[in-house]
Amino acid sequence: MSKGRDNKPHIGIFGRRNFGKSSFINALTKLDIAIVSEIAGTTTDPVKKSMEIFGIGPAIIIDTAGIDDSGELGEKRIAKTLEVIKLIDCAILLIANNIFGDYEKMLIQKFIKLDIPYLIVHNKTDIEPLLNSTIKTIDQFTNAMVVEFSSRTKLNIEGIIEALKNTIPETAYKNPSLLKGIIERGDIVMLITPVDSEAPEGRMILPQVMAIRDVLDNNAINIVVKETEAELFLKKTGIKPKLVITDSQAFGFVNKIIPPEIPLTGFSVAYANMRGPFHEYINGTLKIATLKDGDKILILESCTHQVSCEDIGRYKIPRWLKEFTKKKLEFETVAGLNEIKNPITDYALIIQCGGCMITRKQIFSRLADAIEAGVPVSNYGLTIAYINGIFDRAVAPFIK
Repeated sequence: MSKGRDNKPHIGIFGRRNFGKSSFINALTKLDIAIVSEIAGTTTDPVKKSMEIFGIGPAIIIDTAGIDDSGELGEKRIAKTLEVIKLIDCAILLIANNIFGDYEKMLIQKFIKLDIPYLIVHNKTDIEPLLNSTIKTIDQFTNAMVVEFSSRTKLNIEGIIEALKNTIPETAYKNPSLLKGIIERGDIVMLITPVDSEAPEGRMILPQVMAIRDVLDNNAINIVVKETEAELFLKKTGIKPKLVITDSQAFGFVNKIIPPEIPLTGFSVAYANMRGPFHEYINGTLKIATLKDGDKILILESCTHQVSCEDIGRYKIPRWLKEFTKKKLEFETVAGLNEIKNPITDYALIIQCGGCMITRKQIFSRLADAIEAGVPVSNYGLTIAYINGIFDRAVAPFIK
């Protein structure tokens, strides 16, 4: 399954074998996208499908293998099913035949651990309606919403959609503002956007585009310049921007030409504030000052791409950190949302990329084990700001 490639909200479908997960998805999407069979265990690897949900918009539905699978191969399927929980914004737990037991409780406990909102759907209700005794059993364990459904008759499809809208958090499908509360109507915001070998030809990176739109949405005024033209623009016009935002790789240069009384931050810092565990990033970045010889640093790239000698995560940040700390550091990179194979406590610091190709929930889930274990976490932008000596200045606009 392709992971870390789509920042639409992800909805995972979980349950036992032959409880109708694939039929449920087909009914929900009104398409025969999932293989349906009376044989238990038909679904093997998780399967993703895009769909439009009224009131939510585009979403990714993920069909998973039965949580009660058996045998050596079944254990591998279950492991892949459980991995999906780290990728989703919302879960639907499918039950049938009034069965609610240890498998369902185990899944719910994992949802809770990763703070995944969920609802319970009693499927095949045309064959066996949901009993009051089952509802009482469920209520004793969880206060989650329980909805009856029939994949065969499409009974209560509207109720499923409404329950899903009430369960999935708005942050999963509504883009929050990068700069709300920081800028006001009529403010002038200067966006300094270097164009280097890593910039896609003819395009701008996502945080830059988001910043331009966000300034407009806040009824403020954009000034967009390259770093080589910023100083000349300020001198010629005498304009004093309310805020300057630049690419993190230009922090050192831009910091020298922007007067200290003008707030300065980075696209990646603003994006990290909106999308990641920002306070953990701030505290984790300070760990750079205490790194020592032999410390292992994990670089998390949330997308896969062709690597060049200019790659920021694999080459530039490791080089800059070694030069800044004067320490013999070890680096490991994990791309996409692939498994981190070593114990999380092996690392002295974890540095997460901006995560523009994954969901907000996936970033939080990705870092949850490290934060729980007390392993410091940082972000590309905050790390670069620290190395360039402007960390306090870069995070100041976002600290209330």
